[in-house]
Amino acid sequence: MSNAEFVQPLSDTVMNMTEDKLTDFQKLVSGIPDLIRLTFGEPGFNVDQRIKDRMIQSINENNSHYAISQGEPELRQAALDYFKEKYDLPYTDIDNVIVTQGVSEGINAVFMTLLNPGDGLIMPEPVYSAYYPALDLAHGKLVSINTRPDDFKVTPESVETAIANADVPVKAILLNYPNNPTGVTYSLEELEALAAVFKKHKLWVISDEIYSELTYDQAHISLATLIPEQTIVLNGLSKSHAMTGYRIGFIFGEKTLIEEAQKVHETLTFALPKVIQDGAATALTDAKDAPNEMKAIYKRRRDWLVPELEKMGFILDKPTGAFYIFAKIPLDMGDDGYAFAKNLAFNGKVAVIPGESFSSATKDYIRISYAASDETLHTAIERMQAYLTTRRNETMER
Repeated sequence: MSNAEFVQPLSDTVMNMTEDKLTDFQKLVSGIPDLIRLTFGEPGFNVDQRIKDRMIQSINENNSHYAISQGEPELRQAALDYFKEKYDLPYTDIDNVIVTQGVSEGINAVFMTLLNPGDGLIMPEPVYSAYYPALDLAHGKLVSINTRPDDFKVTPESVETAIANADVPVKAILLNYPNNPTGVTYSLEELEALAAVFKKHKLWVISDEIYSELTYDQAHISLATLIPEQTIVLNGLSKSHAMTGYRIGFIFGEKTLIEEAQKVHETLTFALPKVIQDGAATALTDAKDAPNEMKAIYKRRRDWLVPELEKMGFILDKPTGAFYIFAKIPLDMGDDGYAFAKNLAFNGKVAVIPGESFSSATKDYIRISYAASDETLHTAIERMQAYLTTRRNETMER
């Protein structure tokens, strides 16, 4: 190999991509021994046996060749039927669906399809941190809404203000509900009010509904039922069926949009393996009841965990969806959620995610995942109680 210095620069876009603070914090605490991780949204359940059996059968059928890029017709039809039955999605043709490598690929494909360089995308914060680098790759511009003053919800007024104050043309809004990290979701009345504003300003609406199955105290309502011509729905099987590692996502939308997004999908992924698509089809048909037991367990964990955290001094609202609690750290612990989360990991042996990973406006918050097992959660709470007691005793002794 030559020793000559190679100085050809790399892509400015990639070199300047927004930092993903969520994964960076995970790396920081990854080497801590005996650490309980209440961090990633990783369901603590095994995949339903019916799904696994179908994939084994598919392997034995030698389904090792390229699958149809947009998704096998059987799977796309199963997705149409499932989400129609669950949420009354208005799509009727398999050409209204793309099967993607998880919602993460779906986000990138949709951003790249919609946005020209410099187009504004409204992102209500706090927000899932991976959206930021995806927006960078699409050369879009962030138009932020701080939802903290409105109980972490987007309002018609906050959308109007964001559009009025934006220094770029606003083309779309990203709405994730139930929300990661807050667990907030929306009523029909709230969605109708938002839909009126989106329609008024002719905004594309990217509706990330990956946690739709985990809506606890009301029915989940998709924006696609209100403004189908403007809405692009993202969903998948990672959270509903505990199939995170299989990377199964869906983009639903009007045919013209889907046709263009398919060009991007073909470039990014081409196609999911046929074996996985066969398993996904079974998840949406024979195993469509699989989420029910998991949802009940998550709800029970939430109802136990909320008062336990409040007794320790955390300030929070009970989440109405997903499997996260977004909590303000106890007042006597200061207002630096990052320092709190770091010390809790290294000294209390419990890892949570600092609120600043999702927004600069929530630096005094942490996100706690209750997707872990009951035993893990109980041990984590005991460790957190012990950690806080030690911290408080040290303060009193000073």
